[in-house]
Amino acid sequence: MAKIDKLLHVLAKKGGSDLHLKTGMPALIRVDGEMQKLNTSIMKAEQIEALAKEIMPDRNRKEWEETNDTDMCHEVEGLARFRTNIYRDLHGPAMCQRMIPFDILTVDQLGLPTHVKELPLLPKGIVLCTGPTGSGKSTTLAALLDYANERRKDHIITIEDPVEFTHKSKGCIISHREVGSHTQGFNRALRAALREDPDIILVGELRDLETTALAIECAETGHLVFATVHTTTAPSTVDRIIDQFPPDQQEQIRTMFASTLKCVIAQTLCKRKGGGRAAAFEILFVHSAVSNLIRESKTYQLPSTIQTGKKYGMCTMNESLMNLVEDDIITLEEAHSNSVEKQDMHARINGYLLEKVRGKEINPVEAVQQSYFRPDMIERLTKAGFGKALKDVDLSLFDDEREVTVTSDE
Repeated sequence: MAKIDKLLHVLAKKGGSDLHLKTGMPALIRVDGEMQKLNTSIMKAEQIEALAKEIMPDRNRKEWEETNDTDMCHEVEGLARFRTNIYRDLHGPAMCQRMIPFDILTVDQLGLPTHVKELPLLPKGIVLCTGPTGSGKSTTLAALLDYANERRKDHIITIEDPVEFTHKSKGCIISHREVGSHTQGFNRALRAALREDPDIILVGELRDLETTALAIECAETGHLVFATVHTTTAPSTVDRIIDQFPPDQQEQIRTMFASTLKCVIAQTLCKRKGGGRAAAFEILFVHSAVSNLIRESKTYQLPSTIQTGKKYGMCTMNESLMNLVEDDIITLEEAHSNSVEKQDMHARINGYLLEKVRGKEINPVEAVQQSYFRPDMIERLTKAGFGKALKDVDLSLFDDEREVTVTSDE
C-alpha cells in the first residue's frame, strides 16, 4: 500500500471529495464543498515529492519533471479511484486528488429528471453536460452511460484525461481510452473512433476547436456523443461552442450544430441541509424551434424558451434551485448563492416568501429580513394586505447588507 493511501482512507471515512497536499501546510480535505484541515504535521516539500513519486507511473514522472504538472489516476484497492494532479507552486510540490467511487450512481439516485433518462437511448446526436469544475458533470455522464450499458447492445468508447469512472461491460462492450496513455490527444482519439465501430462516444472535455469539430462530425455520421463543457448555463454553452470557430465558419457550424445537438444539461452542486450535496439542473432539450433559434443566431431567446418548455422536460437553474428549497433540501441562502440569474432568483424568492407569509409559516417582518430584494418584497406584502405589519418596524436595523427601502404607512 502506498503511503498516500492512508490519507485517502481518511478522506473516504470523513465523506470528503478531495485531498489537498501543499508544501508548508497540513493535509486538507474538501467536505461538502468546504476545506477542512486534517490533524497532520506541516507537509514538507520532500515529503510531498516522495508521496507523489511513489504512485506516479514513469510517463507522468517524466512529464512532471519537464512541465511541473501532470494528470493521472491512482487506484486504491477496495476503496476508490482518485483523479490526481501533481504540480508545483510558489512554495513547492503540491498534489490534489479527487475521489472517483467504484460504484456508479444511477440516474434515479442522482435525481435526474425523467426526460433525461431517454438521452442514452438516442440513436445519434450530441448531449452536453456543463458546469464549473466540481459540479458533478463526470458523475452525471457516468450514470447516463451506465443506463445505456444496461439497456443497449452496442459499443461504447470513452476518451478521457485521465479515465475516471470505469464501467464493466453489461449489455454493451466498453473501451476506455486515456489521453497520454492510450492516445496522444482527444482529436486523434476521435478520428480513430470513427474506425472502431462505436455507437456511443464519451469525450471527457471539448477543449479546443478541432476536438469540438470532430465531435460534431461524429454526431453527424450517426453516433451518439456525450461531452462536457465548462460553462454555467445552457444558452452560454451553445454560444461557447459556436464562438470557438472562425467567423467565416460559424454559419456552417450553426447549421451542423443545430441539427446534431439533442440536449444541454447545466448543473451545479449545492450543500444539503444536514450535510451532503444535491444537484440542481438547467436543462435545454432541442426541438425544431430550438434548432431554428441556434441556426438563426438567436440564442438570446433560449432562456425564455427553457422557461416555457416544461412539457418537453426543460427547466431553468433557478426553477431547479427553488424546487430544492421547497422540498427542504437546501436553504434559501444556498439557492441564491448558486443562482446565475440573480434578478429572476430575487423574484422567485420573494414569491416563495410571500406564500410562506400567507400560510402563516413566517411573519411579514421575517419575509423582508430573508429577502434579497427588499423593495419588491415590501411592495408584494403591501399589495397582499400585510402592510400594517410593517408599519412600526425600522427595517434599516437589519444587520446585513441587503438593500432596504421603507415604504409609506398603509
